[in-house]
Amino acid sequence: MATKELTNGQPLKLILEFMFPIFIGNLFQQLYNFADAVIVGRYVGIKALAAVGTTAPLLFFIISFIFASTQGFTVVLAQRFGAKDYDMVRKSLTTSVYLSGGLMIFMTILSTPFTYQMLSFLRTPTDIIDMANTYLFIMCAGIFATVFYNLSSNVIRALGDSKTPLYFLIFSSLLNIVLAVLFVTKFKCGVAGAGFATVTAQFFATLLCVGFMFWKFPILHLKKSDWKSDRDFMLEHLRIGIPMGFQMSILTLGILALQYVLNGLGSIAVAAYTTAMRVDQIFSQVFLALGATMATYTAQNFGANKIARIKQGAKSALGIVLSVTAFAIIVLTFFSQDLIKMFMSEPNEEVIRLGVIYLHIIMVFFVFLGLLLLYRNVLQGMGQVVVPLMSGTTELIMRTVFAFVFGIKYGFVGICFATPAAWIGATIVLFGGYKVNLIRILKNRRKIS
Repeated sequence: MATKELTNGQPLKLILEFMFPIFIGNLFQQLYNFADAVIVGRYVGIKALAAVGTTAPLLFFIISFIFASTQGFTVVLAQRFGAKDYDMVRKSLTTSVYLSGGLMIFMTILSTPFTYQMLSFLRTPTDIIDMANTYLFIMCAGIFATVFYNLSSNVIRALGDSKTPLYFLIFSSLLNIVLAVLFVTKFKCGVAGAGFATVTAQFFATLLCVGFMFWKFPILHLKKSDWKSDRDFMLEHLRIGIPMGFQMSILTLGILALQYVLNGLGSIAVAAYTTAMRVDQIFSQVFLALGATMATYTAQNFGANKIARIKQGAKSALGIVLSVTAFAIIVLTFFSQDLIKMFMSEPNEEVIRLGVIYLHIIMVFFVFLGLLLLYRNVLQGMGQVVVPLMSGTTELIMRTVFAFVFGIKYGFVGICFATPAAWIGATIVLFGGYKVNLIRILKNRRKIS
């Protein structure tokens, strides 16, 4: 499959074409957690559903640093591809493999032995902590599959192909569902079965993606010299990747603070929040796909020195954000209750009531999530790391303050406003940074010319 340049052609058309396979892929990626939640909730029970859900912030915290750093490494690769420097594209790939492997080993060793202690620190309810620990341990032990799938898929997208990872992800998502049903219902493995199914399916996705990546892309055919480490080039990857990783780690600290307060409300509140969050993540995948698209689009055009096209692309992406927000509000206004009921064989009225409250609050603020991911990825595509790091800090402060102040005072409803507050604060920082950086870059170009 040929690479695809995003430096020529109508921006909106290119963005939509590139974004759609990523969105479908993200939906299937969500099937991993979505299937686990549905199968566990229906066949094991509400408490098992809450146990799986309460691990989500911890898993996000553990994996996000590596995931964001890996995405940062491939920004360098996309910039070299936009500049048509194919020798350095290969060099960037091997550098990314070295760095991602090191981070993955470090985080696995740091997390796997301490899963129970982390859950205890977050005040995980005693009636679900053992099940939560089982699931979390299995997922931490399988981090390697997640890391290298995301690295290989990000490399492929950096080269302009957003379809190849989708095919393998569809296969692995379906495999995850089959394995989860088999392990949970037939072999009676409970939450452990859901964890084993997810890790196994992601492992196969990694093998397929890596194998086809080298087969389909001639410019990635590596030479022995490509594996020789280059200190300065490695530092260039670290300059972009590590701040992106820290930015995500800072962001997840706020999510952990929210989970700490939420856990104090009991397993019913945790189950309601978990279930509703699974529903809202379906819609947020559009914004995540748009963000990933804009990172590649911006990096390629930045490498080709086409700054005006970056501005055009950002305006087109803004229209997508507004359209998706309107659609999400319509759907969640009328179908929130039905979507939540999917997770339960015997509907729990309190879980449904609280879940609907969450969705009706969060949907109004989706536009800020879209803007946040748009401007953050545009800045990162240009190699800017300071402003996204500042926005992550803002998210941490806003989410933590709202979780503790409003969550403790108003309970579940107060917690529901913590994430929108974080989105709004971060968006303000990112939009200002976007404008300032564009002005600075354009001024520098005029001086050079």
